[in-house]
Parts: sequence; C-alpha cells; structure tokens
Amino acid sequence: MLFMAACAKATDDTIRISKSTLTHKAYYWIGLNENKNRNELKDILGVDPVRVEWCAAFVNMVLLENDLPTSASVSNHPLTARSFLRWGEKVTEPTQGDVLIFKRGSSDWQGHVAFYVSSATLDGKLYYYVLGGNQEDKVSVDMYPASKLLGIRRAPKV
Repeated sequence: MLFMAACAKATDDTIRISKSTLTHKAYYWIGLNENKNRNELKDILGVDPVRVEWCAAFVNMVLLENDLPTSASVSNHPLTARSFLRWGEKVTEPTQGDVLIFKRGSSDWQGHVAFYVSSATLDGKLYYYVLGGNQEDKVSVDMYPASKLLGIRRAPKV
C-alpha cells in the first residue's frame, strides 16, 4: 500500500505499509466516512459513529477481526482510547502495527487511539502518522504530535 510523501520520506516519495501488520489490516477500511458510510460503520463497529467517538471502536474492530484480544480484555471502558494504555505490551519505539494512544481534550479520560504508520520531524518537532477511525470523521491517515503521546502498545502474543 502506498501513501503520499507527506507521511514520510522514501526514495520514491511514498511509504509502504508492511503486509501482515495491523496497520495493513486497518488500511482495508480507509476512506469510510461517518456520514456517507454511517450504516456500514455501525455494522462493523457496533456503535453509531455519528453519536459516539469511535476511534477505540475502530481499533477494537481491527483487533477482533484478526483474532486478537481487544481493550475489553483489560478495561471496563473499551470504547475509550485510554483503555489501550493497559492493553498489549508496552514499548518505547513504535513499529507498523503498534497502537498509539494520544492525549485529547482537557479531561484525563479523553484521548485518541490509532495504528502507527510512520514518524516525521517537521520544524524540529517529532510527529507520528497514524491510521485510525474518527480522524476528520473518517478512517484515514493523520499526523499527531509526539508531545501528545501517552503510550505505545504492541499486540499481545496469542
């Protein structure tokens, strides 16, 4: 799979998503929009994407689809992004397929969760490109500052 050079520098101005990673598995859903594809997203996520912040539901759906434990295995609140802070194995450097959790909003329960794609340094600051749901109301690749990172988690071995 290819993304534009904005995601990361490569010799041919693209990056590649490694096969057999969770990022690659999540790529299948890219472009689904919470308004245009509301019913399809409701079916696959189990929540109404127009009424519920659905980033965690998207990550959980990809995990479930790949026979991996979801954040429900470690949290009573699996639809919150921060529920993933207790999921999987804690790592310090991300690789494709890892789950990244970010701060969002002003409450300590708010956050965002998505699959790692690549890193980039812009104007001396580190950013992570992640593939996730509820990014501009759709499944997409978006950039988040490393300064908002709460944790990096790798899927548990099953």
